[in-house]
Amino acid sequence: MDILMEFAGLAVIICLIGFFNEKVTKFPYEIALMLYSSIIGLLLVIALYNISGYPRIHDLIDKIEGYDMQAFLVEGVLCFMLFAGSCHHKMKDIKNSIRHISILAFVCTLLGALFYAALFYAGTKLLGINLSIPICLMLGSIIAPSDPIAATGILKKFGLPKKISFLIETEALFNDGVGVALFVCFFGMVKAQASPGHETARGFLTVMFQEIAGAAVVAIIVTAICFFMFKRVKNNILRIVISLLNVSLAYGICEQNEFSGALCVVICGIMFATLRSNRIKDEDEKEAEVFDSFWETLDGILNSLLYVMLGFSFTKILGMHVNLWIVLALSVIAIVANLVSRALGLSISSLFMGKLPDNYDKVNFIKLFTWGGLRGGLSVALAMSTKDVLLKLTKASGGSIEYYNIILGCTFAVVFFTTVIQGLTMTPVYNRISASILKKQDKAA
Repeated sequence: MDILMEFAGLAVIICLIGFFNEKVTKFPYEIALMLYSSIIGLLLVIALYNISGYPRIHDLIDKIEGYDMQAFLVEGVLCFMLFAGSCHHKMKDIKNSIRHISILAFVCTLLGALFYAALFYAGTKLLGINLSIPICLMLGSIIAPSDPIAATGILKKFGLPKKISFLIETEALFNDGVGVALFVCFFGMVKAQASPGHETARGFLTVMFQEIAGAAVVAIIVTAICFFMFKRVKNNILRIVISLLNVSLAYGICEQNEFSGALCVVICGIMFATLRSNRIKDEDEKEAEVFDSFWETLDGILNSLLYVMLGFSFTKILGMHVNLWIVLALSVIAIVANLVSRALGLSISSLFMGKLPDNYDKVNFIKLFTWGGLRGGLSVALAMSTKDVLLKLTKASGGSIEYYNIILGCTFAVVFFTTVIQGLTMTPVYNRISASILKKQDKAA
């Protein structure tokens, strides 16, 4: 009953925010959910500290802060959201852009993490905060990958050129594997700091090979078996259940064996799209529509839940016992470091990409992909997963630096800024870039 009531509560919030936004503010749906749920969280915290005699407010905030978002996302719905985002991308489309996708997903993500760590380390030194290089590298690996859920849920609604939109989506889908491999590597270094002699960091290349190779093998085997059943049945419900089995089984195997579950599910989605396109003549149009509608609807529902929970995670930040000005200063450093590191990573990566799609020159390509690099729930979930180790490290340092609060606060600042501010201004930024491209083309003509 508790789970049912919690879901009903989230549904009420989603419906009220969605109704208000559709009739009044008319922001993009996902952005409105995160923005207004953050405001609701802020109002609840203000009420807690200013209105006495209302224990239910305290209980509600405790319940919100106690919710395990990492478990909800990483151990629950992430695999289904990634499959929904990738199951309409065919292998042929990926192959045509493989050079651009691989450089963005691998080179740009790695460089972005390293540049972010250097910039954030320098910024904290200016504030007199002594963060170690491994902690800054770990934060860089959390922040560097763009979010596939935000890319497919928000950016595709802005009318970007087809090839550029496809590149943004596929980069976000594939760079999660690199980001997680980096996180495992750098988080191992932080664990070694917290427990000297008990934990060692595995090399990035070793982790990367294990994550990618394992994910690819699992995806190919599981999808081949599941699609063998899928193409031989006609019942629409059974076909959908088979696709759900494909996703959950492949993801579960990867998580049990330390492979990249996120990358595995993306490969499963692309394989499903490719195999379905190869037999499209045999697939009834209504059957195809039922399948696509299910995954689109499921993706929308899970997106709604995720963005409200992201907004409510703001209450965790407000509840931190840290100097307000330090939090604000660190948030500004985190946001600026994200934009600069993303631009630097793209600048170097673009040198190896050859001709860019849709007649983009390198400068405008870097501008668009920097501003379009949204971050989302996976970053927050990874940041939350560091809690036990960072609390241990804080205790070992005598409590002088609250490492976990810094990591979580900076991650949320970047996620909020990229989702709300960058998301809301994406249209004017894109229009200015398009005008600049047209102007250059006119001059060349």
